[in-house]
Amino acid sequence: MVTVGGLLEEGAGVLRGGVEFPRMEAGVMLRECLGVSDRADLHSREGDTVDGEVCERFRECARRRGGGLPLAYVLERREFYGLRFRTTPAALIPRPETEELTETALAHLPEDEELRVLDLGTGCGAIGLTVAKNRPRCDVLLADVAEAPLALARENARRLGAANARFRRGDWFEAARGEGLFAAIVCNPPYIADGDPHLTRGDLRFEPGIALRGGGDGLRAMTTVINGARRRLMRGGVLLLEHGRGQAAAARELFAGAGFCGIRGARDLAGLERMMFAVNP
Repeated sequence: MVTVGGLLEEGAGVLRGGVEFPRMEAGVMLRECLGVSDRADLHSREGDTVDGEVCERFRECARRRGGGLPLAYVLERREFYGLRFRTTPAALIPRPETEELTETALAHLPEDEELRVLDLGTGCGAIGLTVAKNRPRCDVLLADVAEAPLALARENARRLGAANARFRRGDWFEAARGEGLFAAIVCNPPYIADGDPHLTRGDLRFEPGIALRGGGDGLRAMTTVINGARRRLMRGGVLLLEHGRGQAAAARELFAGAGFCGIRGARDLAGLERMMFAVNP
């Protein structure tokens, strides 16, 4: 007979040497498999026996995580801004720094106004659907060039009940053709330079390259978005963009060259400037 405690130790052993906190991650996966709500509840059951189906499910999770697959893909979920999103290798894993971008967007969208918002390169829909849920009077268009992440975003919209979200497939602003002007455009574009060694390490190995690689020096996608945004923004509308470490100066130059005003950077939780905000004059 296998107990909860024994299975926890078994999973931690599989992960040891491959992840930073093996016992903690084993506990997260075991709670998911058992349907247990928190760590205290799990530990209170360490002497309980576990049926074969749960054992096999947990062992498969541990095997996949031990092989390097990101935990968010193993569990197929990630919390973002208080909401739970389904995550698969079809789209990037939502990250805490992108919550900062989303919060900045919400601060510029009054709750009592019916405004139009465009989320470019939406992936699993984390930014756009969070805006839709927190600003139910807004009309939010989520766009992506690929069908797989767009299907995932649609699924997340159904799960979250985001009735004010719409979806369109297209390459950047092609997806917004015929849509008129927006009060805000939000985007987390691919911004990693070709040949960056981080692409072959950690979670990035398993995430879609099209959502990571910014082409050449990493600025190609960002340039496309910034140069095309003003034609899609109403007067006084805002563009909010995430960029990589060390790209703040280049992003500012691109914003200024495109004719934006009120250009302002924002820092992530680590104190690094990772976001840029600007106004269409």
